[in-house]
Amino acid sequence: MPYQPIPNKTAGPRRNFILPVLGALAIITGAARAAEVTDLPVFKQNARILFQGDSITDGNRGRNADPNHILGHGYCFIIAAKYGAQYPERNLTFMNRGCSGNKVTDLAGRWQKDTLDLKPDVLSIMIGINDSGNIPLDQYEQTYDKLLADTKTTNPDIRFVLIEPFYLPKDGHKDNDARDQDVKQRQAIVAKLATKHQAALVKLQQIFDDACKQAPATYWVWDAVHPTYSGHQLMANAWIKAVGEFYK
Repeated sequence: MPYQPIPNKTAGPRRNFILPVLGALAIITGAARAAEVTDLPVFKQNARILFQGDSITDGNRGRNADPNHILGHGYCFIIAAKYGAQYPERNLTFMNRGCSGNKVTDLAGRWQKDTLDLKPDVLSIMIGINDSGNIPLDQYEQTYDKLLADTKTTNPDIRFVLIEPFYLPKDGHKDNDARDQDVKQRQAIVAKLATKHQAALVKLQQIFDDACKQAPATYWVWDAVHPTYSGHQLMANAWIKAVGEFYK
């Protein structure tokens, strides 16, 4: 005789109860996700958004027109993907010219071609970790300051986003760690320049330090400098928050 399941007398009423509840939860969850979408008025119609910096920004980006790789695999891609999909009618153009190993002096050497000639409306810069131990603090500040001033002269309406460099040693910060102390001083310089040039400031150090309370440093930054995919998501979140609050 074929197997016949024993009828469950409570199945019908229970099913009738559960389905509406699940439907309601789906609606609530959908609404919550919709509420998470952050508007960025700085991304105006036909805006050109340029990300500049070192390997953290580079993200192993492509050097051709292949749209699958042109923005790299990091925070730049995450931001562009989110807002490119959110604002298709605005015809936004996202560009990445980060170069692995770059210091602020390297930026200066290619600034005309890789920044000014691209005519960005929003310029995001993250530079400093390679300068640590290589470029004196005063030279770092003066060169960075000049890049911003020259860009402002070319486009008085430019919107700057300055991202502070960060350092996340896997064994934690130490008072006698020379690089740790040097990076902190460069963070202060970036904050100073952000105030001077009216730029949004993305402060990452505290965000990564706080994240280490939830998971080890190597979960977020695999070599004290370069973020993992989870770390890049933290960066993208911080960028969106800082820009949204500054350029309302």
